[in-house]
Amino acid sequence: MKPVFEYTKGMREKELHYCPGCTHGIAHRLIMEVLDERGQLGDAIGVSPVGCSIVAHQYMNIDMLESPHGRAPAVASGIKRVHPDAPVFTYQGDGDLASIGTAEIIHAAERSEKFCTFFINNAIYGMTGGQMAPTTLVGQKATTCVDGRDPKKQGFPLRMSEIISQIDGAVYVERVTVTTPGDVRKAKKAIERAFDVQEKKLGFAFVEILSTCPTNWGLTPTDAIKWLRENMIPYYPVKQFKCPEEV
Repeated sequence: MKPVFEYTKGMREKELHYCPGCTHGIAHRLIMEVLDERGQLGDAIGVSPVGCSIVAHQYMNIDMLESPHGRAPAVASGIKRVHPDAPVFTYQGDGDLASIGTAEIIHAAERSEKFCTFFINNAIYGMTGGQMAPTTLVGQKATTCVDGRDPKKQGFPLRMSEIISQIDGAVYVERVTVTTPGDVRKAKKAIERAFDVQEKKLGFAFVEILSTCPTNWGLTPTDAIKWLRENMIPYYPVKQFKCPEEV
């Protein structure tokens, strides 16, 4: 007997490949729910680069493209300029966006490109084996810093929402998480606002979603949520950085 699970129209009825306790699936569903409720599933175009979400096109029931590692903002810029009225978004992890694609996301924001970026920050490289990411916390262990991140050797973690919020072309910037039902509702509202900003052609919209990676953190799903709340949120505060009055 199959477990009872109600799929939103935007999600294909396909088993997710993500590790148990990973919150990518929640983020996927929220984005698709918002597009479904806006009646935009048939018009939306998503871009997913290299990372855990590289096969997101298998789950999101919309038109999607894969991009080279870190280059999703460049691909989305081209798509949006060809299809100015289509809802366009990138879905990127922290290793992708904050390291390999740092220049791409900064310049997309500087140009005030009219698409949304949903940035999944789980503070580690997930797909490639748990290496230290630009967002790995000080003292946090990874396969490339087995004694924990040392700022004297590896520098400090990047706060991408704070960086993006300083750019004039980025008109909407918010950091959320999905660790409780209340957090999930707030995250969905942030995603709705991001698409509102795009629909009104106000500028670049950026939503950071703090997420868990139980496998590479070496924790159970329950302990991973606790670790995120106790360690990530103090360094990456959940807050709205910029929001235009129109939304």
